[in-house]
Amino acid sequence: MQPFDLEHNNTHYAVFPEGSETYTIYKEGKEYLQIQKDEGEQWIKFDNETGTPVFEPDEEVNALGKLIEWYKENPEEEEEEEEL
Repeated sequence: MQPFDLEHNNTHYAVFPEGSETYTIYKEGKEYLQIQKDEGEQWIKFDNETGTPVFEPDEEVNALGKLIEWYKENPEEEEEEEEL
């Protein structure tokens, strides 16, 4: 899967798939966080310094995860919008 862009709350994010449902997220052009899909509907972020999972609920991480899932199901719609 190729990198792709998302927008959430008027903020631009670039998403780089790393494999195994893991993604590196760039916010406004700077590396921001790494997230991974959990067994359920939750998404887990990783500590920037240690790389260990942080199991606290995070609304922004879950919102980005839902947008990633939507994009994976509808990649052609996103590409068509970019061409317009």
